[in-house]
Amino acid sequence: MMNIAIVGTGYVGLVTGACFAEMGVNVVCVDIDRKKIESLQKGVMPIYEPGIKELVDKNVNEGRLTFTDSLEKILPDVSIIFSAVGTPPDEDGSADLTYVLDVARSVGRCMTKYVLLVTKSTVPVGTASKVKRAIHEEQERRGVSIEFDVASNPEFLKEGAAIKDFMAPDRVVIGVESERAASMMERLYKPFVLNGFPIIFMDIASAELSKYAANAMLATRISFMNEIASLCEATGANVEMVRKGIGSDKRIGMSFLYAGAGYGGSCFPKDVKALAKTGKENNLKMRIVEAVEEVNEAQKEVVFHKLAKAFNGNMKGKTIAIWGLSFKPDTDDMREAPSLVVIERLIEAGAIVKAFDPVAMEEAKRRLGYKIKYCCNIYDAAKDSDAIALMTEWKQFRLPSWARLKDSMSGDVVVDGRNIYDKNELESEGFRYFAIGKN
Repeated sequence: MMNIAIVGTGYVGLVTGACFAEMGVNVVCVDIDRKKIESLQKGVMPIYEPGIKELVDKNVNEGRLTFTDSLEKILPDVSIIFSAVGTPPDEDGSADLTYVLDVARSVGRCMTKYVLLVTKSTVPVGTASKVKRAIHEEQERRGVSIEFDVASNPEFLKEGAAIKDFMAPDRVVIGVESERAASMMERLYKPFVLNGFPIIFMDIASAELSKYAANAMLATRISFMNEIASLCEATGANVEMVRKGIGSDKRIGMSFLYAGAGYGGSCFPKDVKALAKTGKENNLKMRIVEAVEEVNEAQKEVVFHKLAKAFNGNMKGKTIAIWGLSFKPDTDDMREAPSLVVIERLIEAGAIVKAFDPVAMEEAKRRLGYKIKYCCNIYDAAKDSDAIALMTEWKQFRLPSWARLKDSMSGDVVVDGRNIYDKNELESEGFRYFAIGKN
């Protein structure tokens, strides 16, 4: 049985650890945050992700998953260490490698035998060289020379479907420099690829860049459709029809071609910025990537502009119900969420904001305090409101009682920031309906 360690118990680290444990691997999750470790040992999850608590509890109870705040103590017993710590963006858009290099130095200070250090975090091209250098420097301080390898194994998890993505991946990308490292990683991932999901081995630089390129491509599709949506509104076309017209082309496909209020989250915004920064560091202007970010930042304000237009530019004293706060359904993550931009603009314009989200209310309170009123459901938020703005397409928002809403609201405006409602249905109920790229 393999023994591995996962350093970092955030979103990626916890999902990675629980899924490896489910496949029979002995996993120790390590985090310097003692309170987080104590909470995990009590079964309290630091993240919201469907199925994660059940998976963690099961593997803890069966003895394959444990938690500690000391990497030094468990290093002698593991052969592979995954570094899944955060890489937050610096002010200039580059990824902050402080935590990644801290892990490398800890390994260099404490290792007593061969170990394979795998970077799971999203990191810029060239990070592996910095990790190797940090380990060598710590070994030199100790006066030892212990063999080790580094590898890159970027994650391609979607928040809200992370466990499924890990258990049944489209592909597993692994960057290595030695046959020994490749053999160890192939053995570790074998249970996941028995159904034919490929392991793609490559050089480390290509693996590091693959994650950024994948997210930038997906973000590009979103920003492209949002720009097309603006053109649709200017010309009288319907972006949903355009999507069908181009998405039926097998070379293009339907995925990530939805117009909306812009993308957010912990990955796309950060990775697009970091890719642009990497280009600058290599004397390349990433013109498409930079445009993707520019379009997205503007798109986050579209819902506010539609609300303002509905009220002839006067938002003062208007009560607006915000449906959805997280950047996407099935997560409480509000990092870079379009809802934050819309709420701030509404408050600046003198509007009163009421909001509801199925799981992100506590996160919203942490970020916004009591600038807005928090409601217990969509009907509570809509009561006495002048308008509804849909920001997150949670399933439970899809079929509300429009008749009930019309009776309880003060106004008649609905701005559909995710294009999930039927214009004819809402207009028949007496609403003024505004969508993205369809009016």
